[in-house]
Amino acid sequence: MQMIETFSPEETFELGQTIGQQAQPGEVYTLVGDLGVGKTVLTQGIAKGLCIEEPVNSPTFTIVQVYEEGRMPFYHFDVYRIGDIAEMDEIGYEDYFYGQGLTMIEWANLIAEILPEHYHQILIEKDLEKGFDYRKITIQEIGGGR
Repeated sequence: MQMIETFSPEETFELGQTIGQQAQPGEVYTLVGDLGVGKTVLTQGIAKGLCIEEPVNSPTFTIVQVYEEGRMPFYHFDVYRIGDIAEMDEIGYEDYFYGQGLTMIEWANLIAEILPEHYHQILIEKDLEKGFDYRKITIQEIGGGR
């Protein structure tokens, strides 16, 4: 488990960029945190680390956005508004989760029963006593090794 503290959106972005640079094809990351905690900023950094130049925003109404232009495909899920796990089957989630790209899933706790056996969990938390832009980011490997 790794715990990182950031004190600005720029630092959170840079952490994401490092994650993107180190990411390997087929990895799955889950992203958990309250609204407004910086999930999109971190994700934009990851995309930059994957050499993706197009704008990356939360795919709130489409469940998944696919970016093909980087050094590997980037599959960005936001399952906040998912009504039923069957919606994930309809979009063929397994093709993404077990594909050759990097998968990032925001609000992954809502689809816990279909997450792969092995993934990286990223938890972002605020602590207003440490400042408005302070974030505690915990990265943990879940499940066995590959």
